[in-house]
Order: sequence, then structure tokens, then C-alpha cells
Amino acid sequence: MSADVQLDDVWVQFGDFVAVRDASLTIEGGEFFSFLGPSGCGKTTLLRAISGFQAPSRGRVLIGGQDMAGIGPNRRPTALIFQNLALFPLMRVWENISFALEVKGVEKSARRKKADELLELVALPGQGDKMVHELSGGQKQRVAVARALCAEPEVLLLDEPLSALDLKLRQHMRTELRAIQQRAGITFIYITHDQGEALTMSDRIAVMRQGVIDQIGDGTTVYDHPETAFVASFVGENNFFSGRVAEVSGATATVDTQAGRFCARISGAVPVWPGDEAIVFVRPESIRFARNGSDQNTLTVKLTHQEFEGHFWHLVLQTDSGDQIRMSVMNDGSSDTHEMESWIDIGFSAQSAIVLARGDLAAD
Repeated sequence: MSADVQLDDVWVQFGDFVAVRDASLTIEGGEFFSFLGPSGCGKTTLLRAISGFQAPSRGRVLIGGQDMAGIGPNRRPTALIFQNLALFPLMRVWENISFALEVKGVEKSARRKKADELLELVALPGQGDKMVHELSGGQKQRVAVARALCAEPEVLLLDEPLSALDLKLRQHMRTELRAIQQRAGITFIYITHDQGEALTMSDRIAVMRQGVIDQIGDGTTVYDHPETAFVASFVGENNFFSGRVAEVSGATATVDTQAGRFCARISGAVPVWPGDEAIVFVRPESIRFARNGSDQNTLTVKLTHQEFEGHFWHLVLQTDSGDQIRMSVMNDGSSDTHEMESWIDIGFSAQSAIVLARGDLAAD
């Protein structure tokens, strides 16, 4: 069973410091929803408000349509998985999983049966008699999920649970967590600063900045159609060129920047007009070597550095105005090679770049 979660004008304030302001959204029952943002943006504070560990200074949290005001964490239909997992080292795996049932006085055989069912759900059949120290990092992660599910929550809250894992295991666990969520069919609310995690697993993402939700959308929308300069610069990698709008024609704008005049599609909730300060964003994978003048935006750059990452070459380029550009080239076994410090022509189409009103950028 799953429940929806509604935040109605939620504010959380500590003295004069406002950690979260005007958070209003509805998370649908059975949805995998992520809050994404840098450290200190307020995403964990929101999670604590949903779980009951932090009372909102203003506004309401509703779960399954019920106002949670005055209802403590132990009485809410939620379960929380912390970063450190907090498994009990002196208990066997099945005992860890069924601990909530033991607290309720459920007999041992029923607890063991439930634990074995959950081990099947998280793809760890037959592992119940192991001690925690005998498990790998990924297995411990799945045991923590199983233990949380044993309490039969309607909403599972996960606070950066993969942050301590190495890269390969983290990537593997993204797939595992998403599969577990789909099998369990309950609402997952996930906190992360890792864009790859959010984009890979989530039905929808809320991108947060300084206590405010900047944008809510599915991964494709947030990545390809960011609504603010912060979202464009935080989600994925982006090159940006600041300038002033020269003209607007339908859904595209022409912007004069130090690196040149660029044409790009208009994105975001704030319109841009001739004379406005604006930023042109273009992703590294959207830039290509210019050939036969087919691109609407071209410039000549110097190759200053290159990094090989197996499936990609990442090129660091510099314009004659001093702007740095990153370009990603697929390694197909026949990629062109260029000498360091050589000048090359690159380009990108207007549809692969976006124009947004000038605003705060994500910190490097």
C-alpha cells in the first residue's frame, strides 16, 4: 500500500535562518520522487519534516490526505533509511529485517517468514542467517531497505543512502533500488546531491536551491528544459556564455556574448526580451567539430587539455576571449585526433542550446 504526500506552503526556520521556504508540491502514491540539490539547500530538512523529526514553522504536511501536525515519527506511515544504514551488528540478517515485528511482540516463526519474503523481494534469498559483517556494501543496503519495508510503511524515505558506496556499486544499486521500489509498489522519497542517481531512478525530481524548489519535472524535462540558470548549471555539465539578448524570433533568441553571437531556443519560465541580460547554455555532448558551415553557431577554439574516459574523449577548449569550453566526443574507434594547443573549429545547433534569463549559477 502506498500513500501520496502533500507539502502545503511548508517553511522551516531556525531562528533568523530560513532552511526551507514556500515548499508546495504533491508526490503521488507509488511514485519514486527525488529531492536534488547541493549540500545545505534544505532537502534533508524537508525529509525530516515529512518524517516528523522536524515540525514545520509554517504550512502543512499531509500523508494520504491526513494532516500530520502533532503526529510523531513513530505514528506516521513512513520509514526512514539513514546514510549510515544503522544495522545491528550482533543480529543475523533476518533478525535485523524483522526487528520492528519483534518490538510489536510477533512470534519468531512469523518474523522469520516475513524476513524471508522480504529477502526474496530485495534479491537476497537464503541470506537470512548471515551476520551483518559477512555482507557486501550493496547487500547491506538491500537489507536496510528490507528492514524498512518490514514495518509496512506507505512512504519510504531515503536520505542519501548510497553516498558511502564506491562508484561501481553506487551505479549498480541505482538499478536495484528502482527495481525494489517497483516490486514493492510504495512511495519512495529520495534525497541526493548526485544528479546521476536522481536522473536514473526518479519518476520526478525537485531541484532545490537555498531552501527553494527551483523546478519539478521528470529527468528528461529537468535536463533538456531547465527553467532557471541554477538548474541548467547544476543538473549535468553545461557550458555557459553570458551576454545580452540582441533579438527574439518566435521560440529562439540571439545573444551577443564575449565568445560571439549565438542563436538558441528560449527555455525557462521567465521570458527574455531584446536588451535583457541572458545566458546561453550548451552541453558538452551537443558540441561537434564544425564541417561545411552546417551549424548555426560556430567558433574557433584552442585545445588546451584532453581526458580519455573509455567511451568518451573530453576536450577542454579555450576561445580567444578566454572562455573555457568542455566538449565530449564519443570514442567510436575512428575519432579525429588533434594536437595540443592546436586551433579547431567547433559548432552547435540552435536547438541543442538554450537561452535563460540571467540568474544564479551552481557553485563549481
